[in-house]
Amino acid sequence: MNEAKLADVGPSTGSAERSDLLRQYGCGPIQFSGTDDGLYERHLLFDDVVTPASAGPHERYRAVARSVRDVLSQRWVRTETTYDRENPKRVYYLSMEFLIGRSLSNNISNLLLDPVVRRAAAQRNLDWLGLIEEEPDAGLGNGGLGRLAACFLDSMATMQLPAMGYGLRYEYGIFKQSIRDGWQLEEPDNWLSDSDPWEVARPNEKVEIKLNCSFAVHDGTLRAVTGRPSTVVGLPFDRPVVGYGGKTVNTLRLWAAAAPNYFDFHEFSSGDFVAALAGRLAAESLTRVLYPDDSTSMGQALRFVQEYFLVACSLADLVRRFRRSNPDWGQFSEKVAIQLNDTHPAMAVPELMRILLDEAGLTWDQAWEITERTLAYTNHTLLPEALEKWPLAWFEMMLPRHLEIIFEVNRRFLDAVRARFPGDEERIKRMSLIEDGAERRVRMANLAIAGSHSTNGVAAIHSELLRRLTVKDLAEMFPERFNNKTNGVTPRRWLLLANSALASIITEAIGDGWVTDLGKLTNLRLHADNPAFGDALRGAKREAKSQFADWLKSTAGCTVDPDTIFDCQIKRIHEYKRQLLNALRVIVLYNRIRENPRLDTPPRTFFFAGKAAPAYQLAKLIIKFINNLAGTIDSDPVGRGRLKVVFLPDYNVSLAEKLIPAADVSNQISTAGYEASGTSNMKLMMNGALTIGTRDGATIEMAEEAGEENFFLFGLSAQEVTDSRGWYNPHWHYDNDPETRAALDLISSDYFSRYEPGIFTPIHDALLRHGDHYMHLADLKSYLDADQNLCNLYADGRGWARKAVLNIAGSGMFSSDRTIAQYATEIWNAKPCAVP
Repeated sequence: MNEAKLADVGPSTGSAERSDLLRQYGCGPIQFSGTDDGLYERHLLFDDVVTPASAGPHERYRAVARSVRDVLSQRWVRTETTYDRENPKRVYYLSMEFLIGRSLSNNISNLLLDPVVRRAAAQRNLDWLGLIEEEPDAGLGNGGLGRLAACFLDSMATMQLPAMGYGLRYEYGIFKQSIRDGWQLEEPDNWLSDSDPWEVARPNEKVEIKLNCSFAVHDGTLRAVTGRPSTVVGLPFDRPVVGYGGKTVNTLRLWAAAAPNYFDFHEFSSGDFVAALAGRLAAESLTRVLYPDDSTSMGQALRFVQEYFLVACSLADLVRRFRRSNPDWGQFSEKVAIQLNDTHPAMAVPELMRILLDEAGLTWDQAWEITERTLAYTNHTLLPEALEKWPLAWFEMMLPRHLEIIFEVNRRFLDAVRARFPGDEERIKRMSLIEDGAERRVRMANLAIAGSHSTNGVAAIHSELLRRLTVKDLAEMFPERFNNKTNGVTPRRWLLLANSALASIITEAIGDGWVTDLGKLTNLRLHADNPAFGDALRGAKREAKSQFADWLKSTAGCTVDPDTIFDCQIKRIHEYKRQLLNALRVIVLYNRIRENPRLDTPPRTFFFAGKAAPAYQLAKLIIKFINNLAGTIDSDPVGRGRLKVVFLPDYNVSLAEKLIPAADVSNQISTAGYEASGTSNMKLMMNGALTIGTRDGATIEMAEEAGEENFFLFGLSAQEVTDSRGWYNPHWHYDNDPETRAALDLISSDYFSRYEPGIFTPIHDALLRHGDHYMHLADLKSYLDADQNLCNLYADGRGWARKAVLNIAGSGMFSSDRTIAQYATEIWNAKPCAVP
């Protein structure tokens, strides 16, 4: 890559900055492309043995990706050597999910190489957009938990924090979702079927993990064999995490499971070929798939071992890294901060204690002090069923030493509770790390809180409800440990990269400082009443909608009108997220048009997207209902061109990057008190969508930042939901609200299931017969009123644009940079370590 190739880096890049980039990436005279010795050409020739003219689309993608990795590699190595030399306190972020999406365009953007690569693509007549589509979304996550982790890694690298992510290298993602006859179908997501150009295998840094059992094949089923210890090998695969500007390149290390030996030669020689491979099958199954079906005990047990495998590999690795530069174990918590992303890595508490007791030879008190000061725990849910509890029997069978440690932690912990709250045995039962019952279980959330120095929620209301309700006893025991860290998202991916038209308008108005300091978006408030800026904003939105409509037509054959309101709800499918409430709203609007075809109402397109857990039957039925609703409206001339419902299958990061810039309306309609935070709400706000929603999760803080008058809030508050539990009766709404009754009667009359009678009876029953636990009917009328206000505003283009500007201006607080700065100063005590 020579200086000519860097001529267009950045809108204001001068010769000095071009020289800095040359030195920064250490590429010398090597060009990205355009000569036989260019990076791109060499990768085609030496990796795939093809010429540029004969290369296929995926070969071209891999060559470009490997060329970009070549450019960043020296910074990646320099980052690690700088950390080794400076020996700063390092942050290790443990998460079962990292929903990173595609890496090529994001890495190019953060390296500031977009003009370079696009010019090279143009010289080679490459279809740049088609080339980007060749990269699969990494199957390393499912929802908000994993996407948050990915945003956090981006922010830590951009802010030059010495940090590392630890996760699992799942061979298959959760599943690829397709729709057949309206039903969700789950198909394997084999995202690693082709070699991944970003990952680097590190077999010399493998870790051996001991289990107190082994595995054998009995009657065709893989089963645990107690009393016969075994070993699983953790093989690390590293992926670069490029900070904006390309100066810091941190690492996401993913562990793949393998057996120490391929097979039992004796069994193989005797003819039992399957049994000979039992150890290998058991080991490799650990990281075969993200989220095995937990509706069965075997699926739950696999999840249990997955979580331990992540923790054991990661702690062994970070301890090894600590010991390279620090002979004194007493310095461990001064050099290491470990963040547990939800309860999944909570086994870090007994595992770190085991290392400090059994390997370092520390006393219990020394080990416990280090463990508490090192570990910090993020809670992501208020749903009791989501707070993991693992059977004691599994610890006894696989991890008996860890169970001994947990018992001792619990004994000392309960002694302290008794001293603090004498005579309160009911409190003791609630706070114990061990839940008694027909099957005794370890309460992993209690373990994480007791064994760490910090427990944070992820939105103000979530943190308050966590302290006041979910873990009230623990919060009273450790009030100083509880804090809030409202989530955020990276503006680099979700605005700069995903919505270049809007990003350009913002930069032209206030400069480009917002890219790394999103708080600067508040300066847009000065432009809220500027007609020219509002018109430019509306133009960017119309462009995004047209691009999305074109993409949807070309990829799915679905036609949508970009001049309709794009009304979006994009979340995993769950009753508390209330996709069903949204569907009821659509039915009411459809009924109004049926009753009065001349009704003056703006044309709407309602987008739904999200996956239902394979074993969650009602959620899958809701998907079927949405698709049947879509088909019914499409086939009715009265609604055609005025209402359209579209369910977008296989929602992922790449789809979100296309849809979010195009959205006019963001639905954040969870039952108040159930959503921890949400992050799609922030991405949509940042891209100029207006929110219709309940006072739940981070939506409350978003409305405070932008002004509640610029949101369409409705429904019961969290306190009102709690207070009405004892007397709430959904039949009252059915009896007293004609539109609610008409909507439910359409469902029960099989209007949306004429050829499948009775199929939606479980939905009707959930809303009426079974008490409507998530209070859909209680909020429906209020939702419709807010929806009418929204439609009235949409008719005023300038008024809508003004609120959109104020929403974007108010989104500055919701950068993951702000969140990570708070973690770094208030929890980790970690400081930036600049890479020269």
